[in-house]
Amino acid sequence: MNVGVRWLLVFGIALSIYGCDDKLVGGLRVGEAAPGLPTRTLADVGGDMSKVTTYRQPDARMYKYSLDKALKMGKPIVLEFATPAHCTVCDGQLQVVKALLNKYQSEVLFLHMDQYENPQAYRAYQVMGDPWTFVIDKKGIVRYQLAGSVLYSELDRQIKKVLVPSNAAAG
Repeated sequence: MNVGVRWLLVFGIALSIYGCDDKLVGGLRVGEAAPGLPTRTLADVGGDMSKVTTYRQPDARMYKYSLDKALKMGKPIVLEFATPAHCTVCDGQLQVVKALLNKYQSEVLFLHMDQYENPQAYRAYQVMGDPWTFVIDKKGIVRYQLAGSVLYSELDRQIKKVLVPSNAAAG
């Protein structure tokens, strides 16, 4: 068996074990600093959406910023790990994220990481399987993380929490 075929076999087994909302493990804990690392953006690939995502209905706003640069912008971030090429649940999850992006686009950065295009982000965030959702506050601290599907109302509630000024949250 040649190396390419062997790699594809191992990769296929890994996807069947860890892909698409089944047996999700890992993930950063709430309260931890979000790792900043360069991730592929639309500008990096000359605007070719197929080189940043396998999503069939991508929104360019989710591929505008590299994760390291987004963390330095001082805005909350919704970071979605989803690989729709092998995960039908991921497709629906990205629809939820896009709806919230339309609602909060001026206040929150939304980034989508596809396993095929940004595997280093999956490693840094300790994500195995998808979808995974992280909400990161403006200081770069993970305030919410969920493995699996998240409902619109739940993600909306988590976004509102990181938008509340810290002095208002204390009172």
